[in-house]
Amino acid sequence: VASMLYLDYGRSQGEWLPNQYGGKENLEAIDLIRYFNESVYHRFPGIMTIAEESTAWPGVTLPPYTGGLGFLFKWNMGWMNDFLAYMSKDPIYRKYHHQNLTFPLMYAFSENFILPLSHDEVVHEKRSMINKMPGDWWQKFANLRLCYATMFGFPGKKLLFMGNEIGQWSEWDHDTGVNWFLLDYDTHRKLQLFVKDLNHIYKQEKSLWEIDNSWKGFEWIDCEDSDNSILSFIRKSRNSDDFLVFACNFTPVPRFGHRLGVPKKGVYHELLNSDSEIYGGSNFGNLGQVYAQNIPSHGNPYSVDLNLPPLGCVILKPIS
Repeated sequence: VASMLYLDYGRSQGEWLPNQYGGKENLEAIDLIRYFNESVYHRFPGIMTIAEESTAWPGVTLPPYTGGLGFLFKWNMGWMNDFLAYMSKDPIYRKYHHQNLTFPLMYAFSENFILPLSHDEVVHEKRSMINKMPGDWWQKFANLRLCYATMFGFPGKKLLFMGNEIGQWSEWDHDTGVNWFLLDYDTHRKLQLFVKDLNHIYKQEKSLWEIDNSWKGFEWIDCEDSDNSILSFIRKSRNSDDFLVFACNFTPVPRFGHRLGVPKKGVYHELLNSDSEIYGGSNFGNLGQVYAQNIPSHGNPYSVDLNLPPLGCVILKPIS
């Protein structure tokens, strides 16, 4: 979309003329985009128009009558760049790049975003998703499960390009299909099962999608533990009692008894553990549940003692 919005896009000085107001905005193209979006939404209710726009143009997903472009969603390119840069780092260096995880939340609600892990990121020698991950064979798959679990927890809709769900080693090639033969191997089959279960949880849990565009649906528990490369947060639905707790360990070091503040007392069910044996992990976890204690932590009145798996993500759900 950026190439339409700017008269000087990809052009040197002297190769373009300013608009009637002396600016570089392509006013005719902007009007066309707004007219297009208004027309298709009027004629075809239920469709989606999605913009890939890389210049932070304001109001891409605002309606035209408020000055926006009228798209329903916009790809969050900033999140994608920062997140993949972080995940490709050796875990020993991740603590120096913790802001790559946290900074995208500074603008996460400025548009209606989609979090894209698209075809653009697995072509032209950028490497496939599994090959972006550092470490040995086991660590690559653990990192990729952690990557997907964190992505599903962050605000924004999800886009995962074909082949990413099975850990395809080769880059995308438009002349060939997905390497389905990889499902003959346990590690790839278990990764596919993990993505399948993530999708089921996403559909079932309103807290993961009901409030995607404001802080009302997201709360940090601890976003500052860069030394241990641990990130924890809460996703909320409109029902205040309906929430999920995410705890992500971006190092291969198991964390025993990691104290985590939670807003509610009682039992928390381990809804998903990316290190589960059924997904190819080491089965390090919390035996299915943890109990919140009357010990305040992280600004919350209660807390849990959590075993965090290596290169793993644990999702907790309070049991009513």
